[in-house]
Amino acid sequence: MGDSRPIGVFDSGIGGLTVVKALRDLLPNEKIFYLGDTARVPYGGKSANTVERYSLEMTNMLVDEDVKAIVIACNSASAVALPKLEKTLSVPVIGVIKPGAQAAISATRNRHIGVIGTRATIKSGAYEKALREFDPKISISARACPLLVPFIEEGWLEDKLTDQIIARYLEPLMRDGVDTLVLGCTHYPLLVRVISRFVGAKVELVDSAKNCAIAVQQLLDRQLLRATTENSGSLEVALTDAPDNFLRVARDALQLEIGEVQLREVIHGAGNVA
Repeated sequence: MGDSRPIGVFDSGIGGLTVVKALRDLLPNEKIFYLGDTARVPYGGKSANTVERYSLEMTNMLVDEDVKAIVIACNSASAVALPKLEKTLSVPVIGVIKPGAQAAISATRNRHIGVIGTRATIKSGAYEKALREFDPKISISARACPLLVPFIEEGWLEDKLTDQIIARYLEPLMRDGVDTLVLGCTHYPLLVRVISRFVGAKVELVDSAKNCAIAVQQLLDRQLLRATTENSGSLEVALTDAPDNFLRVARDALQLEIGEVQLREVIHGAGNVA
């Protein structure tokens, strides 16, 4: 029969629209309800307890929308909150880290993988843990790149200053000899061209957004939750604060059709952190 309920997608802000774009391309018949916590973005510099609490509140708001599955389109939230969410949510939930790690293991030739992300993601060690689950002897070089998200949100996707910052962050990883680089933040796919220019053709870039979409497709098939081909796909976007400049950046860069944006008040205490 198929399940026509929406897929819920949650991010700390609007960066997760890169995951939405990948889902729309791969699963055009699915309805998607996107919830961005723009009132409290970014999560990358916050404590693990705070990120966990925010994530519980956001995902419970998605459950109230009668979603059939939830995608955590935020590396920081996936890194620290996913284990708790898997235990507490009434619907299946998937993060961006495990699919990205699996794709990186498949891509690497010299078994030396680089990971870039926010401070919270890198500090959590979640990518190292996920990568070593697939290959215990893999070499990993990880680097926090806290300035990249503000530059992306400012719309400086092709800018000399952005080039300089990328070079500053990635030079040590290139010296280490990584042949695969995981873009461990859902904002970073918007910088693919600039990063590719710097690292060159010999380094494979792993986009966690695309790999997350593939994992969602597999989850829906496994649990018989796919919408039928007759179903008309759609996208609803709700934010916890008025959208800033980045919504325009995301629209332009991703070519996403985003209709009227809804504003939702955060339901505090929607989840209790033990």
